[in-house]
Amino acid sequence: MFLHYLDLSWRSFKRTPVVSVLMVFAVAVGIGITMTSLSVYHMMSMDPIPEKSDKLFHLQLQTMEGEQTRRGSPDGLPYQMTYQDAVALSNAPIPARKVPSMKAGFSVHMNTPEVKPFIETARMTNRDFFDMFNLSFVHGGPWTLEQQDNATPVVVINEEINNRLFGGANSVGNMIYLDNRSYLVVGVMKQWKLNIKFYDVNNGAFHDAEQLFLPFSLIAPFEIDTWGNTNGWKSEETNTFQQKMRSEDLWIQFWAELNNEQEEREYGEFLMSYMQEQQKSGRFDRDQLEYALRDVLETMDYRGVVSEDNRILVGLSFMFLAVCLANILGLLLAKFLRRAPEVGVRRALGASKTQVFYQHLVEVSLLGLMGGIVGIGISQLGLWGVRLTQDYYTELATMDITMLIAAPAIAITSCVIAGLYPAWLVCGTTPATYLKTQ
Repeated sequence: MFLHYLDLSWRSFKRTPVVSVLMVFAVAVGIGITMTSLSVYHMMSMDPIPEKSDKLFHLQLQTMEGEQTRRGSPDGLPYQMTYQDAVALSNAPIPARKVPSMKAGFSVHMNTPEVKPFIETARMTNRDFFDMFNLSFVHGGPWTLEQQDNATPVVVINEEINNRLFGGANSVGNMIYLDNRSYLVVGVMKQWKLNIKFYDVNNGAFHDAEQLFLPFSLIAPFEIDTWGNTNGWKSEETNTFQQKMRSEDLWIQFWAELNNEQEEREYGEFLMSYMQEQQKSGRFDRDQLEYALRDVLETMDYRGVVSEDNRILVGLSFMFLAVCLANILGLLLAKFLRRAPEVGVRRALGASKTQVFYQHLVEVSLLGLMGGIVGIGISQLGLWGVRLTQDYYTELATMDITMLIAAPAIAITSCVIAGLYPAWLVCGTTPATYLKTQ
């Protein structure tokens, strides 16, 4: 019976081609606009590391004092921490993985005329960063613990840098120059494609991941300064890099991997004891010591990665779709009521109201399917325009398989809702009225 209804629907489209094309186009435009904004919102809000997002925790310590605690974050906790706290916490005898990190940058070259120098961002971190965030390697691997402890000048590069400098060959064991120093390549990492740079939203949630990774222990001996944000809240003399490292300036991000509630509780107890110890030495001068451990999704929500403007834009796009459906409703009413004599004859020949109703719902569903498919093409044009005008939306302005399925599903559902009243109205025709006119 369903195939018969499909055949009747297709015949109906061919009998009224102009009206049918107008309805398909109206649905397609509404779906195209809606899916453009919804796809960007979906990519913004999706879990960037679903396999362990509930095990990775961003750490915040309340180091600020007095009125300064009212600045910045919603709860007054600073987004970053001091260098001295990051070093102390990363060296603490806690079995959990702990990674301090900082955004930096260098001029990259081979000290030869064949390779033109270029500027590239880098991430100063420790070797646990790669396992913690599930990064994989094409060649080699992370630096060793001995190299990390001895502040050995080593570097992990990604595929893009490797292709640029070495033509894609295995570059492990080769030297590259960052600024005026040479570094040993110990690993070539696979390209890290991220929709959201969740591990450092402080320096741009939608920026690309860094392409160079170096040991955090190199910061002090080489005086490598941050390319990210530095938040100073206390009047201090920081004319030298050594003074900055000892200061209360906030410029380091810190993550910990905690696998269960017991580890979370134990780590929280350790943090409180650490702050109490620091308080005895004159720091953390406050009545109540505070810290926060938020997992990946909680951090994204806390930092407002998906802004209210994005939600409003999605709402407006659905309102536009509703306007398109209102126009379709009028066309469906005119089309279905014009068919009332035909329906009256079918009713007289034994067709039930339910059968007639289902037939018309199949017709509007087919209309929605066609509009949804065309709408995918329109939304692809819209997403291309977003990528063209906003470089940092390159990874966001795309449609994944979920959105490709959602487009026709939303179109069909919308058309069925719009077609309920016209289908119900035409089912109420009295067969005798139209039989007298035949």
